[in-house]
Amino acid sequence: MRTRLLYAFFGVLSTVVGVALGHLVASLTNPSASPVLAVGSQVIDLTPTPMKEWAIAHFGSNDKTILIGNVFAGVLLLAAVAGLLALKRFVYGAALLVLLVAVAAFTALNRPSAGVSDLLPSLAAAVAGVASLWWLDRSRHPATGAANSAPAVAGAGTNRRTVLVAAGALTAAAAVMGGAGRWITSYRTRPENVQLPAAKDAAKALPAGLDDRVPGISPFRTPTADFYRVDTRLSLPVVSIDGWSLTIDGDVDNEVTFTFDDLLAMDLIERDITLTCVSNDIGGKYIGAARWLGVPLKTLLDKAGIDNTKADQIVSTDVDGMTIGTPFDLATDGRDAMIAVGMNGAALPREHGFPARMIVPGLYGFISATKWITRITLTTYADTDVYWTQRDWATDAPIKISSRIDTPKPLSTVKKGRTVIGGVAWAQHQGGIEKVEVRIDGGGWQEARLGPSGGQDYWRQWYLPWTAEPGQHSLAVRAVSSQGDQTAVRATPFPDGSSGIQEVVVTVA
Repeated sequence: MRTRLLYAFFGVLSTVVGVALGHLVASLTNPSASPVLAVGSQVIDLTPTPMKEWAIAHFGSNDKTILIGNVFAGVLLLAAVAGLLALKRFVYGAALLVLLVAVAAFTALNRPSAGVSDLLPSLAAAVAGVASLWWLDRSRHPATGAANSAPAVAGAGTNRRTVLVAAGALTAAAAVMGGAGRWITSYRTRPENVQLPAAKDAAKALPAGLDDRVPGISPFRTPTADFYRVDTRLSLPVVSIDGWSLTIDGDVDNEVTFTFDDLLAMDLIERDITLTCVSNDIGGKYIGAARWLGVPLKTLLDKAGIDNTKADQIVSTDVDGMTIGTPFDLATDGRDAMIAVGMNGAALPREHGFPARMIVPGLYGFISATKWITRITLTTYADTDVYWTQRDWATDAPIKISSRIDTPKPLSTVKKGRTVIGGVAWAQHQGGIEKVEVRIDGGGWQEARLGPSGGQDYWRQWYLPWTAEPGQHSLAVRAVSSQGDQTAVRATPFPDGSSGIQEVVVTVA
């Protein structure tokens, strides 16, 4: 039994060493090709939409961490099996380790933008894993080197010291390589020191919000570090502005390509825009408001020539081949659609699309907010299915009028007496928020007080003074824009965004 456990440990440790070296090599070439990340990305692509939505709803931004943990746990379980097979015959265990790495290599090459160099991390993992397993297996029989001789019990032929030295050395090597890989990846994905020019068409100063007046309310402008991130990426793309370009092709008069410097040399606009993820459930947190700097999308399209286009879809592609489809008529109807290069007064962070991303106000991000964009293709929905369309999400998804209670928090306890109920409401590109109403304990709707306006594409803060009496209370909120009211009909995020009235329960003591 002890020997079996020992060999299971040998399999796990060998695999950890292989993964660590693979991650280190990937950090120097392409982080997305790291064996575990490559498999994790494939799992994301194959996961049914309802399960994805469940994961986002329950785990939030930690869904990717949990996914990686589950993938790695599965790998380690198979690694233990490989160790047990090596106890019978070394070649059996080595074959299973190679098979595991082959799966990672296949998934790395299956990415749309993959190249031959993306095999390097998996090859390194295979060599390191098999070599480590061989060393550990041989360390049990240092005198003869005869692998897999009759199992020896503790103190009867097994050279404990040799095994401990080998295991210790491999553990240290795995820790160093894994740590180095993480550090290199983190270093390479830091925002570059890009100096952005001032906007030709600058936004007006944003009014002071209710941040200091209503404790617990969402900031009028979301700090960049707190801005939500929802995407399919397990690792951030490493993009150098020197090698980056944006190509516009498809049904245009002329294919054109722009460098990063080309974009900065154009007349930039600055706009305050609220973005919303289609995965945002009722009262959810996947929404943020920021000041964006970029080139109008229409300006770039005009340079390619679109007067004669028959396109009804704009397909945008990121540096790793992810595709998003945007309705052509909505992206070119005069709204402030742009290719953004700046966020809140600085270059885009890596996690939000450096060096450039698309933004189309009023549309959920899954059809409008391509990060790490590198190509725009004018085509039709009949000719081209993109990532989310292939998974049965809607092709036309305007953001629905909605509102959220920030304070008091659901199921929280507040002190009796004078307090406030507050939150945010949004109706991007639907005239903006004109009124917010609150209902307490199923009574009549009371009009809340609104914070300042940041424009029709920006959310609005609101609050209602409340004299809280002891006991349990239900609080509900709804919003009204110049173009309609927030619907009470409940809908899940799939396929075109959630809807319904948020209602929370709080206790007053």
